[in-house]
Amino acid sequence: MAAAAAEEAAPGADAIMDGFAELERQQELLASCTRLYQQLTEHFGSLERGIKSRSDSLRARRRVVELRASRRLDALRRRELSIDASVKLALSRLDALAKSPAPKRDREDGDGPPSPPPPPPSDDVAEGLAALCAAMDPAGFLAFVVERRKEVDALRAELPAALQRCVDPARFAMDAVSEVFPVDRRAVRSPTDLAWACVLILEAVVPALADPDPEIGAARPMVPQAARDRARGMAAEWKEVAERKGGVEGAKPPDAHAFLQHVATFAVAEKEDKELYKRIVLSFSWRRQMPRLALTLGLEDDMEEIIEELITKGQQLDAVNFAYEAGLLEKFSPVPLLKSYLEDSKKIYCTSDNVNANKKEQSALRAVIKCVEDHKLEAEFPLEDLRKRLEDLEMAKTEKKKAASSCSSGGPASKRIKGSTGGAMSPSKSGRLSDNTGAPSSPATATSSSTATAFIGSPASHVSYGTGSPYSYDRSAGHALYCGQSPLPMREPYAYPPAVPVPNVGLGMPYQAPPMTYPIYPGYNSGLGAYGNAMAPAFHQAYYR
Repeated sequence: MAAAAAEEAAPGADAIMDGFAELERQQELLASCTRLYQQLTEHFGSLERGIKSRSDSLRARRRVVELRASRRLDALRRRELSIDASVKLALSRLDALAKSPAPKRDREDGDGPPSPPPPPPSDDVAEGLAALCAAMDPAGFLAFVVERRKEVDALRAELPAALQRCVDPARFAMDAVSEVFPVDRRAVRSPTDLAWACVLILEAVVPALADPDPEIGAARPMVPQAARDRARGMAAEWKEVAERKGGVEGAKPPDAHAFLQHVATFAVAEKEDKELYKRIVLSFSWRRQMPRLALTLGLEDDMEEIIEELITKGQQLDAVNFAYEAGLLEKFSPVPLLKSYLEDSKKIYCTSDNVNANKKEQSALRAVIKCVEDHKLEAEFPLEDLRKRLEDLEMAKTEKKKAASSCSSGGPASKRIKGSTGGAMSPSKSGRLSDNTGAPSSPATATSSSTATAFIGSPASHVSYGTGSPYSYDRSAGHALYCGQSPLPMREPYAYPPAVPVPNVGLGMPYQAPPMTYPIYPGYNSGLGAYGNAMAPAFHQAYYR
């Protein structure tokens, strides 16, 4: 009976186990489906967010493009309507220049050409520039600017007004810089680099070329077609020379700046050269005028990319300047960029030695302080801590310089005197070793004087280190074992304790006489009071060599 019941119950237990196994399989399948559903949900959610982000970006770009196109169309309509008025204003300005008194020109004979006007006798910068511009003397104009290079602020202030007196400002400016740009053609290149003068002149001529209509201004430079063709040729020549020398990145910063300013001034930017302009802007982004030049050259659509690349290269301060010029402060907030720059600078100068680290940290602090002050960010980025740190660094640098100066001017007390066995002492050193007190610490005996003469080796050097010597010291001559060098000069005499007689230590054998005679030095108990044997020891013969 029991066996039959067990046999009947066995199929029921197996069915239950199979049912549980099926339930586990179903549970695993359900969990797998749940995970798959979550993954698909996240994937499609990510796709949806990406599509939405791209759509928002495209909409924003479309709005920017539409706004920019609208502004440009409005500007074109205004320019078209202002042509007649601009022509009238330009003609009236020419009439005013024609009626103004012309500079006197001397002729060598009645029929010869006029001689070039002499340099203006006035020392006033404004008068000199105005006279040269009215006379249309580009060579003298460049020479005047170079000669007054120390008055660059006055030149920058007076040049625009002076260049407006030119009959043809575009031709005059190109004639003035043609000797050194695009290639320096001077036979004698002195001063060596005049690219700064080219930049100064090309910047100053922009107002003179601007449209007389104040609403348009520099947006429409009035450059004649002949002058514009010449400007394009000069720009092409500079590019060829730069490429032959290894590329624009290897050009000198003032030369590259002069090229970009030339292109912007005469409105000869080419679409196919935009990548070239971008490379130059990135290579010399630290120059103050680069953000403005980038916009003038048509790189407004590339400004975000330029700023991101500057941040990647660790040039956050330049990125801040570009963001301000391009109006991209919402996307590139200046305060986080300044903090990032300080952090990166700290990593750099912490790996340098103490001297270089101090200099680098001071440079970084000054740059940040100037950037904050220029853009008036003191409310968002307080400068008290930075200024205090800068003052501490400058104070430490000053103290280090004082310590080094005091060590270097320590005088003869910190040096050993040369030549006790080589004859007369050189006058340059003997003059530095004169006595400060005028008397030695103890009188010298006759034996000391005569022995010192033989010790030095030449009566012409000095008689002794005691009384009567022209180079007497505050302390008498030292121990005889310093026979290879002169004794150290001491500014204060040392008071030696009275000699205490010491009993004989039992060295009954006499010492061999030394190869040189020794003076009797007072205070040493007949020469060697510390030894107590009343005679100098006989050192090895090599000791005296």
